[in-house]
Amino acid sequence: MQGEWDRQRELLDVESVAGHLLEPGSVFALLAEYRDRLFPAELFADLFPTGRGRPSIPGEVIASVIVLQALFGHSDREAVDALTFDLRWKAACGYAVDAKGFDSSTLTYWRRRLAASENPQRIFEVVRQVIAETGAVKTKTRRALDSTVLDDAVARQDTITQLIAQIRRVGREVPGAKELIASECTRLAAVCGHDYSEAGKPRIAWDDQAARDELVSALVAD
Repeated sequence: MQGEWDRQRELLDVESVAGHLLEPGSVFALLAEYRDRLFPAELFADLFPTGRGRPSIPGEVIASVIVLQALFGHSDREAVDALTFDLRWKAACGYAVDAKGFDSSTLTYWRRRLAASENPQRIFEVVRQVIAETGAVKTKTRRALDSTVLDDAVARQDTITQLIAQIRRVGREVPGAKELIASECTRLAAVCGHDYSEAGKPRIAWDDQAARDELVSALVAD
């Protein structure tokens, strides 16, 4: 499987063809240049100690997608779509230009493995370390990656998604609750256009503290 993956990368690797077009100092350029150093296979060895259950997608690809997903506030499906159609994502993740994105549930699977491990924040820790050593990422994006902002954005996304899911569950299982939620719990939709008929994560700027606070306040009020 790994050999086939390497052969496909050699054929139509966006990074080798158009990597020079990536904006210097961007997170895309950082991942394209340092991805192998950031996310070697041994970084994730403890997640799959027996080798069983390990997805066929290399860890460096999954980790790169998770970093971009957290920074840009994408849902799992949106992140996979970006990997499929955005050449910057393909270059950053070492993905072949004609390769389709993997199943979005793979991201959930990896996050669960990471969360249950002794070092669940390892992906972001190594990114910040390389930024500190190389100065590879500049300006606002560096501040987002080189602080607790990114970690906080990820935590908030997970918490908010779970809370919305529980409200949706109440609407399904408690008699009369669905109608009550639709008529009374309207603050979330007013803030971001996402109501409780929709699953998943609202679309906001997850690296913006004010936007996250406003969303949490609306959700708590509902």
